[in-house]
Amino acid sequence: MEPAALRSGFNDHISVESNGGFDCPKNKQPFIIGVAGGTASGKTTVCNQIISQLHDQRVVLVNQDSFYRSLNDDQLVNVHEYNFDHPAAFNTELLLSCMEKLRRGHPVNIPSYDFKSHKSIEPSRLVNPADVIILEGILVLHDFHVRNLMNMKIFVDIDSDVRLARRIQRDTVERGRNIQNVLDQYSRFVKPSFEEFILPSKKFADIIIPRGGDNDVAIDLIVQHILTKLGQHDLCKIYPNINVIFSTFQIRGMHTLVRDVKTTKHDFVFYSDRLIRLVVEHGLGHLPFTEKQIITPTGSVYSGVVFCKRLCGVSVIRSGESMENALRACCKGIKIGKILIHGDGKNGRQLIYEKLPADISSRHVLLLDPVLASGNSAIKAISLLLSKGVPETSIIFLNLISVSSATCCFSAIPKFTCHKMSIVKLQAPEGIHAVCRKFPKLKIVTSEIDSSLDKNYGVIPGMGEFGDRYFGTD
Repeated sequence: MEPAALRSGFNDHISVESNGGFDCPKNKQPFIIGVAGGTASGKTTVCNQIISQLHDQRVVLVNQDSFYRSLNDDQLVNVHEYNFDHPAAFNTELLLSCMEKLRRGHPVNIPSYDFKSHKSIEPSRLVNPADVIILEGILVLHDFHVRNLMNMKIFVDIDSDVRLARRIQRDTVERGRNIQNVLDQYSRFVKPSFEEFILPSKKFADIIIPRGGDNDVAIDLIVQHILTKLGQHDLCKIYPNINVIFSTFQIRGMHTLVRDVKTTKHDFVFYSDRLIRLVVEHGLGHLPFTEKQIITPTGSVYSGVVFCKRLCGVSVIRSGESMENALRACCKGIKIGKILIHGDGKNGRQLIYEKLPADISSRHVLLLDPVLASGNSAIKAISLLLSKGVPETSIIFLNLISVSSATCCFSAIPKFTCHKMSIVKLQAPEGIHAVCRKFPKLKIVTSEIDSSLDKNYGVIPGMGEFGDRYFGTD
C-alpha cells in the first residue's frame, strides 16, 4: 500500500499537467525539436506520434504556420499571386521571440492564423513551458537563428507526388480552395520554393525520416533518444561521465518522501531502499559486457549479453552500508570492502580504516555512498582505490544525491596597490565538480542532483543526515 502522501503527490502532478500550468523547473532547459519537410509531407503526423509516445512528459507543439504574416488589402486582392512558401511570408522575428521565451521557461501567446481570411485572428493561444517543445513547419530549418535553438533537427522526406495529392485534399477540404487554384499555386510557388528553400535545408537535419508518419521504426528511435536526453541533467553536457537515472513521477514521489522531515524511519528506509536498488541496477548497466548466444527451453536461439563478473563493492562507512543489501540482491556472492573516512566540516578528511579485497586491482569497483556533498570524502576514497591499483575507468560511484554547485568562501588578501586588506570571493568546486575535475574517467551514477551546500556543508534541499535517518540514530 503506497502512503497517501505518495498517491496525492502523483495526483497533484497529473492535475497540474493537464491544466497546462506546470512551469519548467528553473535552470532546466527544455528539449527543442524542429520538424521540417515539404508541404503535406506528414510533419504533423510525425509530431503527433512523437507526442503520443512521450505521454509521461510535458510536450507542446508550435506550428510555424501560426506565424504567417497577415495580408494587407492589396495583397488580399491578388492573393493568388502571393507566395506562402517563401521565407518572407513568415514573421520569423516573432517566432524567435516566442521560442526564446519558452526556452527560458516563460509562457507565451502564439498567434492564431486563419487560412481562409489570411490574417491573424483573436484569441491567440497561450502556450506554457514544457519539457519538450516541438516546432513544426516547412521552413523551420531554413533560418540559422531558429536552427540554433534546436536540440534535434528532423526532416520528413516523402515522394513529391504523394505530397501533391495530400495537399490537394487538405486545401480543398480544410481550407475551402478549389482544385484548379491549388494546382496553379503548387506549380507556380510551392514546387519552386521547395526546391529553392526547403529541400536545401535538409542538409541541416540530424535525422531524415523517409515515408513520414508511416516510418514507425524511425519514430521509435527518435522517442528513445529524446527520453535519454530528458534524463540527463545539464551537468551531463559538461561532464560526460555523470549519469542521472531517468526521472519519472515514481522517482520524484519517492524523493518527496525520503526528503520530507515528517517521514517515519520505516518509510524512509523503505523508499530509500527502492531508490538505492534503482541506482545499483543502473550502475550495473555501465559494466563492460560480451555478447553471447544461448538456447531457450523452446529450442530457440537468443542473442544476449554477459556482464563482467569480476567486480566488488566498496562502501563508505557508515551511510554507504545502507546500499550493500541492494548490491547483494543484484550480485549474488559479491565481495564488499569498507572504508571509514573521518573529518569535520570542509577540511581534515582522514582515512581511519580500510578493508578491501586483496585482488581489488583486477576488479571493477562499485563505490557506495548515498550522498555526494563536498566531495572531499569521495576524493579520499577514490584516491585510496587508485593507490591499490584500481584503474580510474574501473570505478563506478553510486549515490542517491549529488551536489552540483560551488560554494563560496571568503579570504582576506592584501591589496598592495592601495595598502589595504580586501575581502575576495573565491569559488571552491564542490561535489560533482570536485570529483569530475580530479577523476574525469570514473563514472558517477545518481538519482538526483541538488543545488548547493549550506554553511555547515549540508546538502540543500537534501534529505538531512542520511545515516542517522536510515539507521535510526537521529
